Amino acid sequence: MQVRDIYDSGDYLVLVTTDRQSAFDRILASIPFKGQVLNETSLWWFNRTRHMIPSAVLSVPDKNVTIAKKCSVFPVEFVVRGFVTGSTETSLWTVYKNGVRNYCGNVLPNGLVKNQKLTANILTPTTKAEDHDVPVTPDEIIERGLMTQDEFDEAREKALSLFEYGQRVALERGLILVDTKYEFGKSSDGSILLIDEVHTPDSSRYWISNSYEERFQNGLEPENIDKEFLRLWFRENCNPYEDKVLPDAPEELVCELAWRYIFLYETITKSRFEMQPMGEPIHDRISRNVSSALSSLQ
Repeated sequence: MQVRDIYDSGDYLVLVTTDRQSAFDRILASIPFKGQVLNETSLWWFNRTRHMIPSAVLSVPDKNVTIAKKCSVFPVEFVVRGFVTGSTETSLWTVYKNGVRNYCGNVLPNGLVKNQKLTANILTPTTKAEDHDVPVTPDEIIERGLMTQDEFDEAREKALSLFEYGQRVALERGLILVDTKYEFGKSSDGSILLIDEVHTPDSSRYWISNSYEERFQNGLEPENIDKEFLRLWFRENCNPYEDKVLPDAPEELVCELAWRYIFLYETITKSRFEMQPMGEPIHDRISRNVSSALSSLQ
């Protein structure tokens, strides 16, 4: 939740998506327009997946804000993967190259190479511990009482279906949805809701589809439009897990990431990204819009 500010308004939660950029379980930089991109990308996907699962969204009174129903959040992140890739400690490629062949209940064959497509999408759930993600198996989730068997089975089925749908939509737009994470909660009536964000460049990895195969065959990294290049820069220039103070991200990388986020939004939604007028301070604009929305929800 490091990139969001959350306010409790009694019956509702006000989620303000900021421009903060996180990875390695800490804040790396501030990326212009990022909060707006994430909020609006999520809303686009929430609207298009309503036939699969309802979301907690009640209203979106501002480009950076979502007002959501309160629900009890399951302490499990549903990470779905279609490829062997990644650079963080819990990423599939990192654990695979370290010799792991049974990951979160998934048996992996020998001989896989980086960025290879899996024969089927897999679920690799994680749970939080002291601000970092810890992989867990489905059995451990049930044994530790994090979810009931029925809750897990429903969320697992929804996560895999959402991912398959997301992959299909992305491919129609010239993109590969490589992996993503979903979060679920339980509403007061007992139904499972999709919460947090959906298929954003923060929660997901995207590659350009038309160059993937050739680059993969030649041992080159795929063309990506996510934050992986910024993660790799920090990996190469410091120890992002242990260094107390991190170097400032280079300005050209910050601008590049802002451009990629906007490009992804426009590619996925097939609409123009509308930047907000700069006259009114953003804090004043958000406060005004949220106050108005909350009074209409009373």
